[in-house]
Amino acid sequence: MSGFGLSVLGFAIMLGAIFLRMPIAVAMAVTGFVGSWIIRGQPTAVLSQMKTLSYDMFSSYSLSIVPLFLLMGQFATKSGMSQALFDAASDWLGHRRGGVAMAAVGACAGFGAVCGSSLATASTMGQVALPEMRKRGYSNALSTGTLAAGGTLGILIPPSVILVLYAIMTEQNIVKMFLAALVPGILAALGYMLAVAIYVRIHPGSAPAAARVPYGQRMRSLVRVWPVILIFSLVMGGIAGDWNWSKDGIQALFTPTEGAAWGAVATGLYGLWTGELNRKTIEECLLGTASATAMIFLIILGAQLFNSFLAITQTPQALADWIAGSGLTPLMILVVMLLTYLVFGCVMDSLSMILLTIPIFYPIIESLDFGMSPEETAIWFGILALIVVEVGLITPPVGMNLFVIHSMAKDIPIQRTYYGVLPFLFSDVFRVALLIAFPSITLWLTLGFA
Repeated sequence: MSGFGLSVLGFAIMLGAIFLRMPIAVAMAVTGFVGSWIIRGQPTAVLSQMKTLSYDMFSSYSLSIVPLFLLMGQFATKSGMSQALFDAASDWLGHRRGGVAMAAVGACAGFGAVCGSSLATASTMGQVALPEMRKRGYSNALSTGTLAAGGTLGILIPPSVILVLYAIMTEQNIVKMFLAALVPGILAALGYMLAVAIYVRIHPGSAPAAARVPYGQRMRSLVRVWPVILIFSLVMGGIAGDWNWSKDGIQALFTPTEGAAWGAVATGLYGLWTGELNRKTIEECLLGTASATAMIFLIILGAQLFNSFLAITQTPQALADWIAGSGLTPLMILVVMLLTYLVFGCVMDSLSMILLTIPIFYPIIESLDFGMSPEETAIWFGILALIVVEVGLITPPVGMNLFVIHSMAKDIPIQRTYYGVLPFLFSDVFRVALLIAFPSITLWLTLGFA
């Protein structure tokens, strides 16, 4: 069997193992190990490669940003930020028809700015917003669909662990990736709010209007969210700004890792100040961070082993050469890749999808001419890939965010959630088409950053 045929067979076996509920990291690692063993002809060479591979990868300073952002998200989850964000958004928007659902979307966007996880955002905001929407008479479909879709904002609005890993894998600037994700993230939140507004006009009984909240209470609730704004400004302003703090004119600028550390410290201090963080919850945050970091690093190792196997078979280069001679336009190839992400995003988490496919897709994207520089193309593609993978999290019937929300509202048939998430899927499709047609929307914030 040729190397290409062996890689195709290995990919199929790996997907079969994932469908049979084998942990994704284990499926990738085992397939990569066995495939490399078959090609090299002896296991000792592969074992030696694993030793070198794991050390070279996990001794990298760049990966230290991952546990720091995860710790920041853990502190944010435990510190009560979600309730403050939802209360403020609800006070300002709740009197409108569908306003509480819009408030939930806005709160998800704000929480995503300090959390960085779709599943955590959906879970945390679901606990806060779902009871409130049900109490106010919102339909089951709108309530659960809104929160499932809003959770996807957690990974798109920076800072984002997946964007960090994409930048490391493709050797791009992490700060530019964050800046490029900001406008699409804001467009996503506004698009979801517009989807709610259209839905409640088509189904007026799904979202009763509430009484208008006095401006005094609105301002008080707005003041309570200043820590979220401050922390986001500290992290993003610190890593993207150009501040001159010293009399001698020495410019102080955070690295992304330093920004993550400052964010974790600031979020932790906020939790201590509100009294939500104590010895027990801090221990839970540290253990949760360690567990999530170990899981991510295991997925990274498994993906690296599988991608090493693909590299030995020269599959990525063979695919790039085949596509270059196929006569397909770059846009058609991009659309096929994004559809692939959408399909597999329904059954795999976004991190695994990115780690598994980027070594295959990125060389192909590099070989195509989209009328942009290689760096701009890499950043633009990374944002598109992340968005489409996240859409997979809310695509029926197996989107993971749908099941997160269903686990908190088991009395609501999941078919109602499927129905409720459809307007948000239409919004996502329109946004992806817009970003494909106008790459400058994604790239304009990065143009002035050196």
